[in-house]
This record gives sequence, structure tokens and C-alpha cells, in this order.
Amino acid sequence: MTDTPTILVLAGKRDGALDPLAERAGVSHKAVIPVAGKPLISHVLERLEEAWEDARIIVSIHDPTALDHVTAVRRLRDAGRLELAEAKDGLVESVASAAENVSWPLLITTGDNALTTVEALHTINAIGDEKSVDAVIGVVSTEAIQAAYPYQKKGGYEFRDLTISNCNLFWLRNSDALASAEPFRRGGQFAKRKGELRRAFGLWNLIRFRLKLDTLDKAMGRLSRRVGVPVVAHLFADGRLAIDVDNLESLEATESLLAADQAD
Repeated sequence: MTDTPTILVLAGKRDGALDPLAERAGVSHKAVIPVAGKPLISHVLERLEEAWEDARIIVSIHDPTALDHVTAVRRLRDAGRLELAEAKDGLVESVASAAENVSWPLLITTGDNALTTVEALHTINAIGDEKSVDAVIGVVSTEAIQAAYPYQKKGGYEFRDLTISNCNLFWLRNSDALASAEPFRRGGQFAKRKGELRRAFGLWNLIRFRLKLDTLDKAMGRLSRRVGVPVVAHLFADGRLAIDVDNLESLEATESLLAADQAD
């Protein structure tokens, strides 16, 4: 039987800066912008609540008072299921800080991952044990995203066999698996700092990636050897899982898809 995970929801500010969508909505954090009639993070918390009735949830955010008005946060806190942790300026630092006193495994998602599903949450929690690895990254193909909603998601990763985007779903077996997060220490800005990218992945691995010499599975094998723990990417079929709220276009896509769900 698969263990119930501790769940970490990353809802802080990237590099400590105010997100453009938050600024547009007049709030301090993107996690609380209104999406389909409720704060963005509410959609995430409701799926987590539905997935596990007893899982401990940690929300990492720079200013915890920003969530004071969120009904789902209040309900889960009153039930003793949710606690708030102060986010750090870096992604890896926030994860490491929040994970200091958790029961493993740890399932990580983000406060803007409004289209995540119970099925996806259960699946990624089971994959680690099924494949005997220490870390799992949830991904989908760009074709699956286009099939789910016709818009051009930016930031895909190209491999020899397919192009993918991540689903903001990650699973770690234990504290040793935190090493798998090191390549992402600078969060979304990481790929713009070529020196850091080279140090994290190694020059030869970086060259292979740029030239698309490896399949996704082979690239994960190389990453595993680099970070010292076994890491796999699980390819989901549901392209909606990679549509998080990053900009106005993805906000529109998310609201459209949520409205379609409610109409069914």
C-alpha cells in the first residue's frame, strides 16, 4: 500500500518579486488572485483535500497573512491539517526549509496548479514505489497540451523523442532525494544563468541536451548519476496538468477549462 505523503504547496514569490498577475489584481501573491470565482490556491487545496483526507499540508509563502481570507486555508487549519511556512527567496531553499520536519514521502506542487487532479496526485505518489526511485517529476508532451487547450505554452524542454513541459508535480522519497532539486536552485530563472546551469548538469550533459542527443529516459538517467539519486520523469497523458497560471493567456485557459468542468 502506498504511503500517504506530506504535501508541500509552493506559493511564494519567485525570487521574492511581485508577480505581474498579482500586481494586476492588486494582491501581494499570485496564489490569491481570483480565478473562476475563488482565490487561485483554493483550487489546489480542494484537490489535495479530496485526494487524501488525512494528509498533512504545508503551504510555503512569503507572507502567511496573505492567506487569511482564503476559506480553504481556514478550514484545513481548523481541522489541524494545514500549516504555513515562510518561503525563502530561492526555490530549493524554500523546499529544504519546509521539509525539515516532515514525514516522508513528500509530494510537492504549486499554488498556481489549479488544474491538477486527484488521479494525477495519486499516480505520482505511487510511481516512486513502483519504479523504486527516490524522485519523480511529472511531465506532459507539448502535443498533449495542445490537445487539451490550443495555446502555446512557453518553456518546453526538447529531447530526441519528444518535447515536454513539467506539471508542477514532484515526489521525493526521503531527505536524500532533496539532492534532485539542486539543478532547480534558481527556480524559473535558472535556465537564464548559463554558468549555474553548466555547474549543475555538467558541460557534457548540457551539450547533449542542447543537441537533443538523448531521449527523455536517458536524460533522466544522466541526471540521476549527476545528482546521486535515482530520478524518473512520469509522462502523463492529460495535457491540462501542465497548464498552470503563469500569465494572462494561461489564466484564460485555466478559467475556460474550469468552467467546462463545472458545466459537465
